This record gives sequence, C-alpha cells and structure tokens, in this order.
Amino acid sequence: MTTTHALTESSTSHFVQTASWKLHYHDAGKGTPILFLHGSGPGATGWSNFHLNIGPLAERFRILAWDAPGWGKSDSAPSAEYDHPAAVIEFLDELGIEKVALVGNSMGGAVAVATAARYPDRISHLVTMGSASFPDVPPMFGPGDGPSEGLKVLVEGYRNPTPDTMRRLVEIMTYSPRFATVELAEMRAAAARARPDHLENFLKGVGKPGPVSRPPSPSEVRSIGVPALLIHGRDDRVVHFENSLRLVSMIANSRLVLINRCGHWAQIEHAEEFNRLVADFVTEGASTE
Repeated sequence: MTTTHALTESSTSHFVQTASWKLHYHDAGKGTPILFLHGSGPGATGWSNFHLNIGPLAERFRILAWDAPGWGKSDSAPSAEYDHPAAVIEFLDELGIEKVALVGNSMGGAVAVATAARYPDRISHLVTMGSASFPDVPPMFGPGDGPSEGLKVLVEGYRNPTPDTMRRLVEIMTYSPRFATVELAEMRAAAARARPDHLENFLKGVGKPGPVSRPPSPSEVRSIGVPALLIHGRDDRVVHFENSLRLVSMIANSRLVLINRCGHWAQIEHAEEFNRLVADFVTEGASTE
C-alpha cells in the first residue's frame, strides 16, 4: 500500500466518465470505501478540502474524494443542471461500488444528507461537518438577516478570486488564524482562476436551486436509518451550528460532536480528532437501538 507520506494531489488523481459527467477524483488506500464530498466556494476541490485527511484515513480505508460537477477539474455545470446526489450514484456505479460511507463538508454535507435520504441502500454511514439543514426554516440562534458573514465573502471570492480575497475567505472559514495560511489561500486562488467557467456558472446560479435540486423534506430526513455522525464547529461563521442541532433531533441513529474553538473546517482545524472520529465511527458503526 502507498504510504501516507507518499500521497500527493497528482499521485492520487484520476478521472472517470459517468453517464452524465466527466469527474475528477482522488483514490487512495484499500478497504471499506469512504467518499469525501467537498464544500462550495471558489477553488474548492476534493484535495483542498481534505488534504489533511486523505492520507491518514487511507491507511485503513479506501478513500475517494471527488471534485463535484461544477468544481475543480470536473465538468462544468450550469446551476440548472446540478443534482449532486444523482451524480454521486452515477460515480459509484461507474466505479462498481455498491455501498459507501459519505463524508460531506458544508455543501457536501447537504449533498450527503440528501443522498442518504434518497438512496438509503447505497449508503453505509453518514458524516457531515458544518452542514446546512433546511434553508427555508428561520434560525433560532444564528443570524437571520440574510447570508452569513462567511457566505458573503464566499460569493465575493467568485467575483474576485485573488489571493487576497482567498485569504479573507480562509480566515472566515477557520477559528484560528494559524490555519489561514498563504499556501492554502494561493491553492484556492489558483484552482479558482484555472476554471473561469466554474466561476461564471456559480454566479449565474446565485439565488437559484443549487447542487441539491430537490432538498429532502423533514419527513425524508427523519427516514434516514444509517448511522450518522454530525460534526460542527461552535464558532462556525458560515453555517451556524444550530443546523446540526436540528439534524441530530431528526435523524434517530445519530450523534453530534460540537467542537469549541472550531470554525467551518473541522477536518482542517482539528484534523487528528476528525480523522479519529471518522475512523472509529466507520469501523464500529453505531447502535440502532
């Protein structure tokens, strides 16, 4: 098996043609498959979101991290054509994977929840980090006067994807400034500028149905029966943690880990704890009693 230290963005890089999309993804390790679903934002990719998790978890599992349609090196996708849950199933079908553990950050968490609700037989475990729940439900605790601070900067990044804007973005995404590195900002800026078609399509789709064209209803979320682990930063300035409180109250076989001094990227700011939580959860499962 390839060692953790030898894994790079290029050494794990692959492409696959599904029924609808040519998708880029990373593939490392052997064993139970885990699919990482990255968040939104300019320059977001499977590698930029999960570069601290792919190697350590690939020592125990087969780790897949895709670039979703409309992001990274994958096909461009106008917002009217987004339906990432269906794209997840096409991706699994093409790779011959019957069942997978889904791990989704932010937008990827919403995609993971919708996929688990819509395709329960294809999902073994559900893990979300900083995921939204129901966009039309008024918040009880978080800001209720329009887009959050983080979402405003995220949209600005699509309009002006410079390293300076990306530095502001990664500062909003994290609690500790030490994680808002120049390297991460430049990685995101370079990835964003490499695909102006992605930037244009995202801006055209603002205010329209997004990557989950048909969000699950409350009753569909309550029907999710797979074990679910919901992780959220107490200091998330992009998606308030009350979203995960709502989800954990609805998914019967679920548990919530709320991390203090943590922003929107738990998998980066608390990488070791995150990797341990995911590994233990997927290995041991969860009680359905």
